[in-house]
Order: sequence, then structure tokens, then C-alpha cells
Amino acid sequence: MTWMHRRVVAFDTETTGLNPAGGDRIIEFAAVVFERDAEGRYAIVAEPVWLVHPEIPIPRKVTELTGITDEAVAQSPPFRDIAAEVFRLLDGAVAVAHNFPFDLAMLAAEFRALKSPAPEPAAELDTVDLSIATFPEARNHRLADLAQRLDVPLVRAHRAVEDARACGQCFIKMLAKSNVPDDLQALQAWARGTGWPPEGPLTRGSGRTLFTSGPHAGQPPGDHPLYLAWLDMARERTDNGWRHRTPEGTRRWIRRWLSARGTGRSEPTPKTIHEADWATDSCVVADRSTDTRLRDVATP
Repeated sequence: MTWMHRRVVAFDTETTGLNPAGGDRIIEFAAVVFERDAEGRYAIVAEPVWLVHPEIPIPRKVTELTGITDEAVAQSPPFRDIAAEVFRLLDGAVAVAHNFPFDLAMLAAEFRALKSPAPEPAAELDTVDLSIATFPEARNHRLADLAQRLDVPLVRAHRAVEDARACGQCFIKMLAKSNVPDDLQALQAWARGTGWPPEGPLTRGSGRTLFTSGPHAGQPPGDHPLYLAWLDMARERTDNGWRHRTPEGTRRWIRRWLSARGTGRSEPTPKTIHEADWATDSCVVADRSTDTRLRDVATP
């Protein structure tokens, strides 16, 4: 499956806090849409941004960080009023964010509250992971520092559209230095990301990624991560000895999926496969704990 014809959507959320499972809500969502021309150059074609009424008070510390006040969002739509547009922007796109798992958790919580399916990007790529791989000796991997290393302007950090634009431009600069073929799995592997799987035990059905066979046929992989891990390891006996039950391409995808969704760099509460245990990634720790966990993320 190819990817170069797909839109690249860099996005960011500002939120009332860092705990979506505990009730924190989105207060701003922005996406910066890039399209590729015949010469392989990317240009910004749209920058939709919304202030969002969170339906709970905005903490003072969040206002100090973002400048967004309760008064500023008083006349803004709640997330349910923009959900369809957010879905359209991200579903099937090459989606990029800085600390993608956090934004993913916030969006998943909002869509779950609406009892609505969340968007499924064709690729889910994290510029934190790309920063670690590209600049392994850097002391931190905050967006502002990555932008400075790549000579990308970031005027107002901690506002969604500014962060999303800088994130997207950083991604495109790092992509330009690579030689990623027009293959979706190759793009995911290069970026240490995830997204749509190759054909095999999982497939795209009715616009969703689902198991095609086994005890969880017709269900999404996120509901059964331990079964995914089993598929990566399971073997069967043949006349020629033992062999893996699952094709190598799918096993590579499973390992990327489990790495992106099931491990983390966050110091207070290391991210697990359960959203309730996710915590934000400070992206500042290149020398903490002798940097071993950061370097492990960048190791193929």
C-alpha cells in the first residue's frame, strides 16, 4: 500500500490537563494539512483550528501556559460539534504529532465519550521518536528544541496551530533527508510508528482495523494487545520444523504497534497498553536514568 498520495496532517491539542482517563478535556485542536506535488515538495494547504469548550473549568496553570481562559472558550463549540471534522482530517491520513500517544489518548477519550469511532490514520508518526533517532546525542527532545535544530520557526509554543505547524515542518525536513519508498509499511518502520497493518491476521474492514481470524475475529487490535503479542511469538510445527504462525511483515507491524502503544518515555507513570496508565512525555530527559530508555526507543 502506498502513502505519498496521502495528505500529511500535523496536529496538536491543548488540554485542561494530562489525564484523559481522569476527565481532562481538549480546549484547542489544530491541524496543519500538507500536500505533496509532482516534484515531491510539500506545501501547507489548510490550517483548521478550533477553540473548544471543555465543559469543565480550565485550571489556572493551563491558562498560564497556553493563554486560554474560560472566557475565551465560553462561546466556543464543545468537542462533539467539531468531532466529524476532526475525524475527516485524520482518518486515512499520514498523521504526525509531537508526543503522539498523548494527543491520541485525548482524542480517543473525546470520541469514546461520544460513543463514536475514533479516526484511524494510515500512519501514526511521532516526531519525538524521530528526534531521538535523528539526534541521539541531544539532551532533550522538546518540540522547541527540535525546531531549533532543524531551523524551523516556532513563534508561540503551547498554542495548537503553532505547535502543529512546527511539528509538520520538522517532520518534512527529516523526511527529506531520508529515502523512504512509497510503501506504507516502510514509512511506519522508518518513523518507528504504526498505523494501518499489512494484509494478514489483521485487515481493514468497514474502515476499521480488525482481526480477520482467531478468537477475536471482527474486533479491533486495541482491545486485545496481549493476543497481538502472542501472534508475534506463536509458532507451529511443520514437516520442516517450527515456523512462525504469523507472516514476518505482520510481526514487524505488531512490534511497532506494541512499542508505540505499550511502552513509553514518561518518568512518573510509564505508559502501558491501558490508557488509564498513560502519562505525558516530558521529552526533556536525555541524561536521566543514563538515557538508556531514550536510546532504546531509537534502536531498530
